[in-house]
Amino acid sequence: MQADMSFLGLFLQASWLVKFVMLLLLGMSIYSWTLIFARSRMLKAAAAALEHFEERFWSGHDLSRLYKETSARSERIFGGEKIFYSGFKEFSRLHRMPGRNVDSVTEGAHRTMRVTLSREIDDLESGLPALATIGSISPYIGLFGTVWGIMNSFIALGEVQQATLTMVAPGIAEALIATAMGLFAAIPAVMAYNRFSTQVGKLETAYINLMEEFTSILHRQAMTENE
Repeated sequence: MQADMSFLGLFLQASWLVKFVMLLLLGMSIYSWTLIFARSRMLKAAAAALEHFEERFWSGHDLSRLYKETSARSERIFGGEKIFYSGFKEFSRLHRMPGRNVDSVTEGAHRTMRVTLSREIDDLESGLPALATIGSISPYIGLFGTVWGIMNSFIALGEVQQATLTMVAPGIAEALIATAMGLFAAIPAVMAYNRFSTQVGKLETAYINLMEEFTSILHRQAMTENE
């Protein structure tokens, strides 16, 4: 009787441990692709939102008016717009305090924007450690399944008088499938992690530039009003 050499047939013939490894790698791959699609959508939305906000920010609009527009939907804003909102809100609060100092008001707004920036970057990086973990450990999990499957095949060979390729092939094939599944889970995760890390880095740089430029504007505005 010939062994079923299809993927399903090899899976059903595999030992319980190799089956567990295959199912684990399949679950990791599905979770990885779920993260990839979710992070891709989020980063594209963040880049588009930043571009749209910067057009409004540098268009010469009155900052107080822009703040009011942003404040009206403060629960739905993120990225550069949220950094601007938090900074202007803190600037307005400190500016109304008696005995205010220009530098302290500006530094207070800047600190608030730094905190908001950190939270925004944390949101953008959410899921990236999981992709990195999947990309790094999947090949080793698959290799473990392969070693176990090949070991069982050689143990089975020791119990027969004459070994043939027909006897060896199914065990070797099912073992190698574990390695292939490990690579199938790892390669997209590593590629996505590298791509997303680069995109997050670019967005962080853009946020920092916006924050520093806005801080300079607030400082000049505070000095003008203090004269």
